[in-house]
Amino acid sequence: MRSAEEPTPRVVSAGREIAASAPEIFEFIAEPTRQPLWDGNDNLSSAEPGQRVRSVDDVFAMTTTKGSVRENHVVEFVEGRCIAWKPAEPGKEPPGHLWRWELEPIDASSTRVTHTYDWTQLPDDDRRISRARATTPDKLQASVDRLASVAEREGSARNA
Repeated sequence: MRSAEEPTPRVVSAGREIAASAPEIFEFIAEPTRQPLWDGNDNLSSAEPGQRVRSVDDVFAMTTTKGSVRENHVVEFVEGRCIAWKPAEPGKEPPGHLWRWELEPIDASSTRVTHTYDWTQLPDDDRRISRARATTPDKLQASVDRLASVAEREGSARNA
């Protein structure tokens, strides 16, 4: 348990090995319509087709389970290896938090996946602070575990 004096970490991560190739896993992350399948926060509802991320500066929109739309501004991108975005309200600049996925191939059929939430740039007076503090490694792990389940199940079905 964290003491009152100990600050909440502003960068949290979770990860694991997934029995699927990096390109297969990356498709679940870079294709927004597939993200609600594995979202461990149960926050994502849907995305319009045709938004597959291909480079830095792409923007994709997601609808949350509460009906809000978020524009996600891609700030890091290496096909099959890394993708990171900063969410924002439509037409606004991102306020300062970032979601990152890093994939490291172990071999042709397994990949080390790391999911990071970084809110170091979110101002202390931002209304999102309480939600940022509540985004803990176990919540990120839920997304990684769901992603693993979906990717491994789809891979097994394809290879059957």
